[in-house]
Amino acid sequence: MFARLPDDAATDVAITIDGEPFAARAGDTVAAALLAAGRRVFRAAPATGAPRGPYCLMGVCFECMVTVDGRPDQQACMLAVAPGMRIETGRGVRAVGADAGTPP
Repeated sequence: MFARLPDDAATDVAITIDGEPFAARAGDTVAAALLAAGRRVFRAAPATGAPRGPYCLMGVCFECMVTVDGRPDQQACMLAVAPGMRIETGRGVRAVGADAGTPP
């Protein structure tokens, strides 16, 4: 569905997606890098666990939330990749209060 257009002038940026190395393009958003890496599911819906992926790609819908460098709930479509960036997609429903260190 998504395919990169050739760009001989593109510069690679080394990032990590779910623990695996990936070469994104400089100027890519995190969402673009995930799509280029073949990732379609970015997180699970909090209530049902249904797979969610990017929808609007302009910061309105919040469907593309991922964890970036240990910071949860970052909008992938609004962040540019940076060298060494660690991106983690959602792998299930998190417990309420899990990030704050409080019991669910």
